[in-house]
Amino acid sequence: MQVEQENRQYTPMQDENGQREPQTPRGIKRPWLIALVAFLIVAAVVISGIVPRVRARATLRNETNQLAVPAVIVVKPKPSSPGQEVILPANVQAYRDAPIYARTNGYLKRWYFDIGARVKQGALLADIDSPEIDQQLHQARADLNTSEANMKLSEITANRYQGLLKTDSVSQQEADNATGDYAAKRAIVQSSQANLRRLEQLVSFEKIYAPFDGVITARNTDIGQLIDSGSSGGPRAELFHIVDPNRLRVYVNVPEVYSRLTRPGLKADLMLAEYPGRPFEGTLVRTAEAIDQPTRTLLVEIQVNNPTGELLSGAYAEMHLKLPGSISSFTIPVNTLIFRSEGLRVAVVNEGKADLVPITLGRDYGSEVEVLTGLNGGESLIVNPPDSIVSGQQVRLAQNTSPQGSSK
Repeated sequence: MQVEQENRQYTPMQDENGQREPQTPRGIKRPWLIALVAFLIVAAVVISGIVPRVRARATLRNETNQLAVPAVIVVKPKPSSPGQEVILPANVQAYRDAPIYARTNGYLKRWYFDIGARVKQGALLADIDSPEIDQQLHQARADLNTSEANMKLSEITANRYQGLLKTDSVSQQEADNATGDYAAKRAIVQSSQANLRRLEQLVSFEKIYAPFDGVITARNTDIGQLIDSGSSGGPRAELFHIVDPNRLRVYVNVPEVYSRLTRPGLKADLMLAEYPGRPFEGTLVRTAEAIDQPTRTLLVEIQVNNPTGELLSGAYAEMHLKLPGSISSFTIPVNTLIFRSEGLRVAVVNEGKADLVPITLGRDYGSEVEVLTGLNGGESLIVNPPDSIVSGQQVRLAQNTSPQGSSK
């Protein structure tokens, strides 16, 4: 049966003329066809595995290149208020402020006013007991009496010798000696008088008087305490501290950029935290006429009347200084600043690249600062720029760009 099937499988076909045509057996085509199909399957499997990897690698390369460019958030600088008012920190001091020291040594005998007391000029503040000075004063008076007695005797002798000289009863030399002794005794009297006046003044220093009308702000002594004269004894040498609160001096450090506009006669308002919304008017009376090199500011003095004593000396306040003229400036968040050794910079996005621009600061508002030079208002400033950023570095804008430049 098998031979017959094979013979039928290879039975030759006849053409139109009745001749037989050679025919390839079916068993010969099948291995090539299987091999071709297997090759195509393997190729398809290989291609299906390689192509996704190639695509994934290209996608990864693109994502890596994109992530290599830092994403930044930008903010626009805000123009400063067109008003001409400058707000600066200020120190309030009394117009007259004096520490009270002793001019003589001794022990404090009594004090009459404590802190917070209002005193008039010439009021007795304290008594000092100085027994050594008192004894020196008694001795000086006795020495003066002795010298005056000797001078009177010498004067009588000199006058007598002058009369005897006219009758040639004494020699000229004796008369000159008497006259010279009288002049010496008179000089001794004058010296004793000066010493007595000095000791009387020292004794008068045993009483401490107020130099002007004011308020006692400190009392650094008590009864029985040893007192040293002068101010070389340290902080404890100061017995009292007195201030005149009726008029105040307010000292303000004005930035150099405003120095040319700061002139005597300008009006200013003093604002204090304990009086919210209530300005106290003052007048600029003088300036230092020189820029302080460490701070690059101009020290100015503003006088404020304080007849009721509401304002306290030593207080911290804000001075609203009204300048004649405007200076174009901008306000930016502090988290856009870059501190470099060559100076202060901000990073500006320009055609997809960062550009470091030098700036000059004005006032500091805490979360924001004033920029006086370096910006024109149309820049896109990078918020929280990395420390490694350099000019020309590629950057891209983040999707959540904040126009206000959050400082978080």
